[in-house]
Amino acid sequence: MNEIKKLTTGYFWSYICIQEIYKRGTRLKQKNKGLTTQVYEIIKKRLISCEYKPNTMLNETQLSIDLGYSRTPIREAIIKLTGEGFLQVIPKKGIYVTPVTTNEIMQVFQARREIEPTALRMGRAYLDMDVIRDFKKRLAKNEPDVLDSYKLDTAMHMYFVESCRNMFIINMMQSVFDKNTRIIINSTENQLHINESKKEHLDILDYLLAGNIDKACSCLATHIDHCRLAALESFYSTNAEITQTYKQYLV
Repeated sequence: MNEIKKLTTGYFWSYICIQEIYKRGTRLKQKNKGLTTQVYEIIKKRLISCEYKPNTMLNETQLSIDLGYSRTPIREAIIKLTGEGFLQVIPKKGIYVTPVTTNEIMQVFQARREIEPTALRMGRAYLDMDVIRDFKKRLAKNEPDVLDSYKLDTAMHMYFVESCRNMFIINMMQSVFDKNTRIIINSTENQLHINESKKEHLDILDYLLAGNIDKACSCLATHIDHCRLAALESFYSTNAEITQTYKQYLV
């Protein structure tokens, strides 16, 4: 009987130890997942803002030193950002920051052109006119500077999208606007286009305040077309000869 009791007790404590090891492993995974998310957000923000410029190389070790994180969350964040098209890992060479391309510009603005007016129309009943008036007030006093304007621009367009209350559309468009912001910052938009864009924004807001959703959506579509042309014009003016510079690292 005592032998059975000892055996049962031994099994019990083995079970407790296994459970504790499992819990510690789970906590460690959760901690690493949290660190990976932090690193991912930091690197992604720097890629979108072009602090890490397109067509340049990054180094995993240097990223670890600069950001103050171990290489494991750095590596996991890089894998995720590679899947999103911001980075490309070149074996034995480093991490390549992908360039902004004409194809990316065309696809980003095609997605915006097709989806934004539809999302705005879907969400017209949920638009808060106080928010619309606040955007108009901010635009009226906002200095026409690229770096300052793009944040207000993105906020207004995302408000239109979020008004549709469809999470599939919202999540997709958040990804589109990440690429859109990178395109804008990487471009050399001239002061004339900034002023034209500001006027178009104010027109859209005025139509919404007047309750004319058809004109607002039409004006929004035209505005997106103008933004696409401005982005392409800027791209071609700064990339007279388009090359894929990453190939030099494969030699």
